[in-house]
Parts: sequence; structure tokens; C-alpha cells
Amino acid sequence: MTDVRVQAEHQQPYSAAYEQMLEKVRYEGAYPTRERAEEAVRLVLAGLGRQLTGDERVDLAARLPLEAARVLTLQIPGLHPLTGWGFVKDLAVRTGGSLATTRWDTGSVFSAVAAHAGPDLITRILHQLPAGYALLFGRAELTQAA
Repeated sequence: MTDVRVQAEHQQPYSAAYEQMLEKVRYEGAYPTRERAEEAVRLVLAGLGRQLTGDERVDLAARLPLEAARVLTLQIPGLHPLTGWGFVKDLAVRTGGSLATTRWDTGSVFSAVAAHAGPDLITRILHQLPAGYALLFGRAELTQAA
């Protein structure tokens, strides 16, 4: 028995909800493989886990598939929240990817996250995060007049 086969026998299968999430990300992002979609999910959710705190973090984790919730909640939130653009730049630096690809990954994953979270929770999350995240979630960036 090869090592690969032994590893495959000991891996837990993904939940149906996580498989559906990966397929949504694969479709939205036009990724060639499920593995590439999963890479994007893990990257973006880890980054979001470093930004999101409080009840919004807990509520989002409760609505995501368990595998996605683990990626989100294993991260320790940073002391200084990043703007939406800062978030994309940080992920690009961490992975060595281009800004354009990282922005694409973020939008693809956030689309699936929004489907799980629902509009009310996404609105709460956007109120907690600094400017620039609404566009990443596919929403208009609204600002209040001074």
C-alpha cells in the first residue's frame, strides 16, 4: 500500500455543504479544478479570520460549513484591521500571487460566503470592517455624507 493510498484512507470526506461551497466558488471563479477553488477558499477565509471579531465572527462561523468555519476561526484576529484593498494586498503578499488574481479569489470566495451568511449578517460584517469590503462582497460601497 502506498503512502498516498494510506493518507486517502485516513482523510475524512468533506461534508455535502462544504462540497457545494467549493463547487460554487469553482463556478463563480471559473477555476479549472476543485483543488484550486479550495485553495482560494482557505486563503480568503484565513484572511477574513484575521480581520473579523465579535458576534459577527461567531455568527458567520455558525452559518458556514464546518470545514470552512474551522479555517476562519483558527486565525487570531489582528490588532489593526485592514481596509478592503489592504486585505487583498496582504493576501497577495502572503501567497506571492498577483493583486488581480488575489482580488478575483477574494470576490469568488466572498460570493459563496455571502450565500451562506445571508444579507443581514453580511451587512453587520460590513459595518464592523473598515472601508473597501463591500465591493469585495459584490455590494456598493456606501459612505455617509459629512
